[in-house]
Amino acid sequence: MNMIPTQEFVENVTYDELTIGRSARLLRTLSVADIQAFAAVSGDTNPAHLDAEYANDTLFHGVIAHGMWGGALISALLGTRFPGAGTIYLEQVLHFVKPVRVGDTLAVTVTVLTKDDAKKAVEMDCQVVNQKGERVLHGTARVLAPTKKVRLAKIAGPQIQLFDPEARFKDLLALGKDLEAVRCAVVHPCDFGSLSGAMDAARYGLIIPVLVGPEVRIRHVAQEGGIDLKDVEIVSVPHSHAAAGAAADMAANGEVEVLMKGSLHTDELIHAVLKHPGLRTERRMSHVFRFDVPLYSKPLLITDAALNIRPTLMEKVDIIQNAIDFARILGVHTPKVAILSAVETVNPSIPSTLDAAALCKMAERGQITGGLLDGPLAFDNAISSEAAHIKNIDSPVAGHADILAVPDLESGNMLAKQLEYLAGASGSGLVLGARIPIALTSRADGPTNRVASALLALLAAHNARRNHARKNWNSLP
Repeated sequence: MNMIPTQEFVENVTYDELTIGRSARLLRTLSVADIQAFAAVSGDTNPAHLDAEYANDTLFHGVIAHGMWGGALISALLGTRFPGAGTIYLEQVLHFVKPVRVGDTLAVTVTVLTKDDAKKAVEMDCQVVNQKGERVLHGTARVLAPTKKVRLAKIAGPQIQLFDPEARFKDLLALGKDLEAVRCAVVHPCDFGSLSGAMDAARYGLIIPVLVGPEVRIRHVAQEGGIDLKDVEIVSVPHSHAAAGAAADMAANGEVEVLMKGSLHTDELIHAVLKHPGLRTERRMSHVFRFDVPLYSKPLLITDAALNIRPTLMEKVDIIQNAIDFARILGVHTPKVAILSAVETVNPSIPSTLDAAALCKMAERGQITGGLLDGPLAFDNAISSEAAHIKNIDSPVAGHADILAVPDLESGNMLAKQLEYLAGASGSGLVLGARIPIALTSRADGPTNRVASALLALLAAHNARRNHARKNWNSLP
């Protein structure tokens, strides 16, 4: 039998019902999410509350709650329970005694001290005590108490979805903290975004930039934008086409380990790379987006949303293998690959479902290795366990995907931009399948996105170094 949830109700306490000495109590345990939410709502981003490294060197030797978080708990007790609905705050006096740390459980008590019958005003004693019995906050509040009795359905509080892009960015940078910077040809950095992005990546210790393009134009952009190019190597060429060719030559000759796209068209750079036999591999080149998505618990890779327009089945094999290999570089031991389509069943009228089924079988036969594949999966089934459960999809990939393999560039590009512009995701991207990684940035990318793409390229370049050293070692007699 289905049980219908019982509706909860709350009642206020009117002025006439309040008596001297009557009190009410509220319990609340402080979490990291509470601190982050309070910082987001209040705008108080004092590092004593948000930066553990900084906070360890302060008087309190660790992160503490905002003082007014305790005050907010007093307000919550007064406004929702005692006296409750209809209460109007007049005055609050607070004394902060001890810091509150993550994991502390606070008991908030308010007690009626005095009543003013003429004004219907009530003075309340306010005490906040931690789980050790130590008083952390105290004071008095003066409110106008409600005069009318109210019984209302309990309101579910609004939910805050916390997403700290700076923390996610720091986590990403930490993947490369012990890796030395690599020489990177920045191809035609002739606008502020691409030039400043390259120099930001250099300041983070990710790349040693070699600027390839018209020197006069590059220096003009630097001067206009206040960018210091002291000691930065510039390879001067007349235009973007020449810059792409020169950068590809440098990569083929081993002078640089990474290419970074500047203010030129993607196909112009990729064409120059493809023309060089020394930069080609047995794999098809493909692009991978890495996204930190607020509503998803882990980084999400999307491929291919920028390079291959309408890939064939065999091209999808390379695209997926590139993504799996890169996910493993990022630390995902066995990446879960969801092969997307519009539906989760094989339908001859939808070619992408046939490709998905074939790709899964190819993985079973060892033609795709290192990952766990399932498909076809609709987008909701790929990223939501609940959606997969409702549709009776029994799969270790559904709801837990690390990689989304899209049917074609159009669908992938739309998905990637929707995640960024509607879901608030922060993204970065890389071209794989060539001898060297190519950091591919968009003109709309911000500084953080460009630095993140450089970090991905750094990881891929060092992995290539290790593979090269391993091959040389294995070839020794």
